[in-house]
Amino acid sequence: MNTPTKILAEEHQNILKVIDALLKKCKALESGGGLDKDFFKKAIEFIRGYADKFHHAKEEDILFVELCRDTAQMHCNPTEQMLHEHELGRGYVKNLEKGLAENDKDKIIENARGYSQLLQDHIYKEDNILYPMAEEALSQEIKEAMLDKFKQVEQKFIEENKKYMSLVEELTKKSKNN
Repeated sequence: MNTPTKILAEEHQNILKVIDALLKKCKALESGGGLDKDFFKKAIEFIRGYADKFHHAKEEDILFVELCRDTAQMHCNPTEQMLHEHELGRGYVKNLEKGLAENDKDKIIENARGYSQLLQDHIYKEDNILYPMAEEALSQEIKEAMLDKFKQVEQKFIEENKKYMSLVEELTKKSKNN
């Protein structure tokens, strides 16, 4: 049976594919390759739409809310740190977008790499620390209610997610064809 944390961890795999593509494009830029603005614009679209609006909506509005309730039996609660890292990621994306608008390769590389490193570390912490803690802390009843809420979020994003999964494939291919 799927659990909320398994669903979130699976979504992380899509985000990591785009991060890998971003890092490859940064390496190509650093090696003197041309600036592929379309690639970076699509990466930003994916990050804002899929990672932030879709995935983080489930984490911030459903999982983290449950973990902050008195019913969650946790010896410590890292959700504040996770929220802080989400905000840091948004800042990198905003500055990446500014770098694109200014045709500033250094700013693009700095912010794409900063975002990528942050998210790789962040995803590792969620998959290996926060999600196992959540599995222990939340009752089966709460997990089932969360799954229902996840389905509601997923229903709202059916069409967008088709586009985002296509973007994952497109960005991955583009990063290989430097």
